[in-house]
Amino acid sequence: MPSSLPYVASNKHLETLFSKIASATVPDKFTRSFLQQTIGLKGSNDRAYIPLLRTLGFLDASGTPTTAYRQLKNSGTAKAAIAAGIRSAYAPLFASDESAHALSSEKLKGLIAQVAGTDEGMTARIASTFGALAKLADFSASAAPTTKDETSKESDQEQEEAKHQGKELRTEFHYNIQIHLPANGTEEVYLNIFNALRRVFQ
Repeated sequence: MPSSLPYVASNKHLETLFSKIASATVPDKFTRSFLQQTIGLKGSNDRAYIPLLRTLGFLDASGTPTTAYRQLKNSGTAKAAIAAGIRSAYAPLFASDESAHALSSEKLKGLIAQVAGTDEGMTARIASTFGALAKLADFSASAAPTTKDETSKESDQEQEEAKHQGKELRTEFHYNIQIHLPANGTEEVYLNIFNALRRVFQ
């Protein structure tokens, strides 16, 4: 089944977008107003950058910046964060070729057409967006490199913690039940509600 891949109609301001994100204050919500007034991108095509940021994992469904968004503020992690976002947003491409970001323009278009089943025009738009993003990313960077010794130590520590937690585990469950009673209910209505609850938990 063909996969859906993200794209924007115009990617000429993508570099500006990420550059301004790095220098601006992290907003409570990344809104169209923030895009226009703080980031400075006021074109109609620029509005598509907000859903693109969501697809890349930098904003949640409500437009709130995520932890990955904050990594864009750090020059040491920004490119790796963009690469991680691309791998996630274009997962079907990387599932077919883990070096999709390193393909030539023609080979990339061929892979996109194969994976997404798109026509020539749509394939070109997806490839253009992917390519513009890839230029801003560092796919060789690792956000949190871990050595084999560190991995072993973490594993041993986790096992000890699991044993300790297992000794202290108690199978006790507490339920908090909230009942919203109708303001205009009669005494009989209230009694019926509580009687029904009593029967359920007997």
